Amino acid sequence: MGRLEDAKTIQKTDLAKAEAQYKAILSTRPETTDAALKEYELALVALGELYRDSGRTAELAGLVKETLTVLNAFAKSKTSKLVRQMIDFFTTIPGTIDIQVDVTRSCIEWAIKERRSFLRQSLEARLVALYLEKSAYRDAIALIDTLLKELRRVDDKMMLVEVQLLESRAYHALRNIAKSRASLSSARTSANAVYCPPLTQAGLDMQSGMLHAEEKDFNTAYSYFIEAMEGYHSQEESKKATDALKYMLLCKIMENHTDEVNQLLESKHAIKYSGRDLEAMKAIAMAHSSRSLAEFEQALNNYKTELTSDRFIRSHSTDLYDNLLQHNLSRVIEPFSRVEISHVAKLVGLDTQQVETKLSRMILDKKLSGVLDQGEGCLIVFEEQGSDKSYEAALKTIKKLSDVVEVLYTNQASLLD
Repeated sequence: MGRLEDAKTIQKTDLAKAEAQYKAILSTRPETTDAALKEYELALVALGELYRDSGRTAELAGLVKETLTVLNAFAKSKTSKLVRQMIDFFTTIPGTIDIQVDVTRSCIEWAIKERRSFLRQSLEARLVALYLEKSAYRDAIALIDTLLKELRRVDDKMMLVEVQLLESRAYHALRNIAKSRASLSSARTSANAVYCPPLTQAGLDMQSGMLHAEEKDFNTAYSYFIEAMEGYHSQEESKKATDALKYMLLCKIMENHTDEVNQLLESKHAIKYSGRDLEAMKAIAMAHSSRSLAEFEQALNNYKTELTSDRFIRSHSTDLYDNLLQHNLSRVIEPFSRVEISHVAKLVGLDTQQVETKLSRMILDKKLSGVLDQGEGCLIVFEEQGSDKSYEAALKTIKKLSDVVEVLYTNQASLLD
């Protein structure tokens, strides 16, 4: 272990020499003694950490691939731990999704060759998560289908929960809410049969909240997001806890409870996870509360990264903006029977083309009774007409006559018998 200690000491002052020392230890295949294997393991992890801290992703990827052949000397449990630990080094380096996919595939090929089924399944589940992160949803679902068949056959409940949760996320991303909910129900059923770790339970709660929000049940969604946030907070998962807190704020905004948004932002969790993410949600809440399109657009511009990088937040903030725009347009055109589109655009402070597009959509959705005269560049608003009750009354009369005829026919048939 002397060489390893020397390398760690040198690393504090000279990274190049320390790297050479680690490589010297890893250059020869370790003996089967516990001490030699331990030294090789520590040197491998130390060199991986060195590459991670210096952001040298290519060298880190090469290290993982090169050491796979040597890992046969270790016990299967130790091999699985080392492979996962080496791949985990990439997660703290931004913009490495493609490299992670490539390295994970190489590890899967090695696991198949060495007949390490459990490790392969674990790596395939990881690969699915990477596919979701890079928006390769079709690839993710194709891999999930084959993986689920195998996991159901071996009855690995814990892995089954993880993969079914990933499947729910994949279908949610593809906007197939029905299949996403079915996958989530299967994941919860599987989770009831085994001990569910806090992080997995928090993931289930987060997904449940998102699906309820898609169905506009924001009150129930809020309850699930609270559970998810508490779970992530207890495991010190700051990024995911912040996301759950953002979703809680979003639910309150969507329900027009902007007064409760301020209370949430003053809570101990909000203070702990304060930053631009929560500031963005506060700006959206203020704009929505004042019904101001200008403030809403300013918030979208000021916090573009925070509001557009998260697909869930982006989707619902778009809905909020559309509803706010529709409300403002309806209020502006209410006094008019005929009005120029350019004048409406000026009143709401938006581009004429944008206003014309929104008005046409409102007419098609039957939220506005009128037509667009594009030749004159104006909107003609029709008077609201009440529904004609005579049609409904006629249908009821016909239904009653039909019932009477049916009864007469039945009676006549019985007499003939």
